[in-house]
Amino acid sequence: MKLKTLFYFAFSLLIFTECLLAQNINGKISSSLYAFERAQTIDNSDMFLRGYETLILNINEGNYSLKSRLNFETNFGDALENDPKLRFYNLYFEARKLFDVATLKLGRQPIFNQVAGGLFDGANLKVDVSDFTLSGYWGGNVPAYQKLEFSEDLKNNNIFGGEVTYKGLDNTKISLSYVDKNFKPLDYEAQRLDINLNPITILIENKSNQFRYGSAAIAYFGLLDVNARVNYDFNFMELSKAELSGRYSATEDLGLNLYYNYRAPQIRYNSIFAVFDFGNTSEIEAGADYKINSDFTVYGKFGNVEYKDDNSQRFTLGVNSNYGGLSYRQTLGYAGELSSISAYSARTFLDGFLTPSIGLAYTNYKLSEGDEANNIISALAGVNVRPWQTLSFDLQGQFSDNKIYKNDLRLFFKINYWFNTNLDLL
Repeated sequence: MKLKTLFYFAFSLLIFTECLLAQNINGKISSSLYAFERAQTIDNSDMFLRGYETLILNINEGNYSLKSRLNFETNFGDALENDPKLRFYNLYFEARKLFDVATLKLGRQPIFNQVAGGLFDGANLKVDVSDFTLSGYWGGNVPAYQKLEFSEDLKNNNIFGGEVTYKGLDNTKISLSYVDKNFKPLDYEAQRLDINLNPITILIENKSNQFRYGSAAIAYFGLLDVNARVNYDFNFMELSKAELSGRYSATEDLGLNLYYNYRAPQIRYNSIFAVFDFGNTSEIEAGADYKINSDFTVYGKFGNVEYKDDNSQRFTLGVNSNYGGLSYRQTLGYAGELSSISAYSARTFLDGFLTPSIGLAYTNYKLSEGDEANNIISALAGVNVRPWQTLSFDLQGQFSDNKIYKNDLRLFFKINYWFNTNLDLL
């Protein structure tokens, strides 16, 4: 509790000081409406209209900033469970170029990695030394619905880790990282049978709460672009993931692509799911892209996925242009049979004032060779209107029809307003 009080006191002091000295304020305000239909029973469905208010607010003075992103959402008419919600995605103080080498972030902030990305409440320090960048972070997990509350149980709900990056070689980046994330599952009551087969209520207390992974990655950019990464699971002491992607520029217009992925199930330590043998998968895909002219590029890819006892194939053909894209995708084998063709186009007119867009897709699929085939038709149409650089309006409609969702229509409307003000108080 003392740590929590100290954290809030320090953070409030930073916010107060920052607001007094702020020389620049910028951000964005967005208001959105989303209308959709939800099936309540087989023969009955209700319409819902949800409203979203999003604020991105950055207060800056020199190398110091207070950054925030929050969202308020509710339902017009009958409230849904846990409505209304006020979500705090970001609320952190950032100090850059400390002693000319360090950047410190303190508060609720995002973290990006392949294992346990998301949000956390805590501290993040990055230091640049010669060709090396060292970073480390520690803090508590964010509660459900991103409430502005600090974790009361840091012992069981925390995340910490770090990364070392080396950039001393031309066009090359090498990194080693480690992440340790602990989160305690909520206890719950469930009905079970006693030794006499009578139903009883027992408390289920899950003990699986930990991820511990190490990663090594290398990236090279040039005539040959390569990204490679391996993740190692320290709880189960086994390789968790190996991934390689590369593109070779054979000529100015022709590129050759290769992708490989080996993946094991990501399971918490001591989880009951660890007793099941899900099997690992390995996937390889090769393809090529060719630039016909400045407006059109064609591409094609073929991939094979190996499961424990079977495999599946897929291929994709398509064309990208300045006017949109057209693609065809076919999947065969263990993962099911699917054929899909889709097209999308968007174009800006009148120096960005008007940007209409439209998309169409048709999909035919079945889970196995002997099953009945099903069809899905999807369409979307929208328009973006930007009368000034700081104000825009978006309207989009989405339609889908298959045997489950008959004539499903959804509407989305959004207003964006950007602001940037230099106060010049000091």
